[in-house]
Amino acid sequence: MGCVIVCNEKIIGEGHTSPYGGAHAEVNAVASVKDKSLLANSTLYVSLEPCCHHGKTPPCTDLIIEHKIPKVVIGCVDTNKKVSGKGIAALESAGCTVTVGVEEQLCRIHHRRFFTFQNKKRPYIILKWAETKNGYIAPLTKKTKKPVWISSTESRQLVHQWRSEEHAILVGGNTILEDNPSLTTRMISGRNPIRIIIDKKGNIPKSATVFDDQAQTIVLTSEHIDFKKNIAQQLCTKLHDMNLLSVLVEGGQKTLQHFIDENLWDEIRIFKGDVTFEEGLKGPVFEAKPKFKTKIVKDELLIYTNEKKSII
Repeated sequence: MGCVIVCNEKIIGEGHTSPYGGAHAEVNAVASVKDKSLLANSTLYVSLEPCCHHGKTPPCTDLIIEHKIPKVVIGCVDTNKKVSGKGIAALESAGCTVTVGVEEQLCRIHHRRFFTFQNKKRPYIILKWAETKNGYIAPLTKKTKKPVWISSTESRQLVHQWRSEEHAILVGGNTILEDNPSLTTRMISGRNPIRIIIDKKGNIPKSATVFDDQAQTIVLTSEHIDFKKNIAQQLCTKLHDMNLLSVLVEGGQKTLQHFIDENLWDEIRIFKGDVTFEEGLKGPVFEAKPKFKTKIVKDELLIYTNEKKSII
């Protein structure tokens, strides 16, 4: 969430929402204003309706009213039942002039993780994998338990950037057993996501790298999931209960296919590397046209969006 405060056509304050439990964008924006007397003649622009209830922090509407900010421009209405128009009503009751729906579509896209979590009761799901020119995501056999790189170093750096932007990362147990990945952001400077591991057979060793102290790791077993039923739906429910707003699913093939088959995905991001395997494990199967294509060194990056599941 972003907030900008303008006085006499000049930006005097700006802020974005702090990590979970921290100050909201409006609070940080107001705090950044050096001369608070200017607030009484300012316009506050915010991408999402200000909250009006006590949660981890006090209501942002109270702060706006306290500083007598006369005009508030809101990108889109908060669909959370605790807010959902109540923030707008509180501001108008206090005498604020409120404008709603400015660049609404862009704001909804920006807040798509939040809206998915609130409206669909599940995290925003991004499926990611790399595949060879001939469609393989892994060789059938390999000599060591570590990843076989299909994409370039630059592409892998981008993936680590993506990891830092999402709440959690999820992989199946076979990925841990075959590759022993770290699932961290070690190639960039960024926050490590929470690591979610599906351990159907309960045979992941405690010596696996994901059990180091670099990030929190949560293991889901048959005690949490009935593997005879819709696995992706159960995972989404479980992850929502954990208050995870977004999850980057990085494999393996069966795990990715569960989300595709149950149509529980929002984005698919595929790197097509400049390599081929004579034989291997084929990538997940799905039907969609890419929304975006670009080149990263010799790799091709394709991004798909699930139009059937869009909340925008």
